[in-house]
Amino acid sequence: MSNHTHLFIRQATILLPTGEFLLGDVKVQGSQIVEVGANLSVDSDSAETIEINAQGLTLLPGVIDPQVHFREPGLEHKEDLFTASCACAKGGVTSFLEMPNTRPLTTNQAALTDKLQRASQKCLVNYGFFIGATGENLEDLLTVNPTCGIKIFMGSMKGPLLVDEETALEPIFAQGDRLIAVHAEDQARINQRRQEFAGISDPAIHSQIQDNQAALSATKLACKLSKKYQRRLHILHLSTGEEAEYLRQEKPAWITAEVTPQHLLLNTSAYEKIGTKAQMNPPLRSPQDNQILWQALQDGVIDFIATDHAPHTLEEKAQTYPNSPSGMPGVETSLALMLTQAEQGRCTIAQVSNWMSTAVAKHYKIPNKGAIAPGYDADLVLVDLNTYRPVLAEQLLTKCGWSPFEGWNLTGWAVVTMVGGQVVYDRGQLNTEVRGQALRFDAQTD
Repeated sequence: MSNHTHLFIRQATILLPTGEFLLGDVKVQGSQIVEVGANLSVDSDSAETIEINAQGLTLLPGVIDPQVHFREPGLEHKEDLFTASCACAKGGVTSFLEMPNTRPLTTNQAALTDKLQRASQKCLVNYGFFIGATGENLEDLLTVNPTCGIKIFMGSMKGPLLVDEETALEPIFAQGDRLIAVHAEDQARINQRRQEFAGISDPAIHSQIQDNQAALSATKLACKLSKKYQRRLHILHLSTGEEAEYLRQEKPAWITAEVTPQHLLLNTSAYEKIGTKAQMNPPLRSPQDNQILWQALQDGVIDFIATDHAPHTLEEKAQTYPNSPSGMPGVETSLALMLTQAEQGRCTIAQVSNWMSTAVAKHYKIPNKGAIAPGYDADLVLVDLNTYRPVLAEQLLTKCGWSPFEGWNLTGWAVVTMVGGQVVYDRGQLNTEVRGQALRFDAQTD
């Protein structure tokens, strides 16, 4: 679609930046929203205007998923940038931030440039990439561009990306001002407990090996270093009540945290139902942890939501624990899962949109994203809150072809997804000609 084409979204229930809803229209010119209001008139050159009848549908800012593993390069048998971005479009996800544990690892400019090049050719949605810390690449961490931040695996990782000693972590926190995002698990404790529970093949043991204490001690260490250097820190996939309560007391303005739908909606009872499909890092926790995380999200202790989309093939997942890999897909179901919770009264639609879009754009300093207002990018999703449909494996676009939420009956599924003013998904049909843009990370924060 050329920049001369206009979109006219008619009669949508529009979520405004105030959190209120307006039954009205949105006018898009090129890639930007130019007008939002009731009963707008279509431009006279309407031959170039594509009209979308949004009656009965709710218009939200597109989801920005700030933690995904899309497996390219090197692990394309599980997922690739094209299949993953198709899954994003179907799920109402219009932008993503992707992690460095690909092959080769994304730890220098050459690897980052390669990923950006691949994404520009393959991605139907917008993209950004983390640079991975190794303890040996301090110079790269300061200079590579463009990146949304530095990813540190404090645990649950083998090889160069595992940076678990305070002496190796401190120089990374001490230099530069780039956002640091941590996978906070204490590797020494995990190693010790792995020996204690060796020989047990029930995947439920995973939540005991990588227990709440392993998560809490790593989060405390990351916060300690962040406070020492007043360094911008983001705690990825917070999973325990203990961490949430610690942050409630100890979190300064420059530290943020996220939670996944899995850690809100699944718990250790899932192992009995879906076995190793429930295995992820950090692991699923107790129902009590679910409740405390929900409360922390409601109260603003947790700032936003990410999926940690980390697909593995069914063959890989079918291996006996501990040989089965940790991780599950999530981009296709996250918005519908959360909107279903809103419809059940657990939160509001405006909160869901803030957690999954507005707050992410704010904290990662992504300009012109996360709101439906003139001057903002037309990354938008129309959802249907009147219809419930189950999650069916055969309908998933992720290459791995399964979901831990199979059979869940959800509402709020994406009907039309727009990226930069172009319709990329429309009632089951993908437009695979659309290409997203590389995200920028430079917005002024207030």
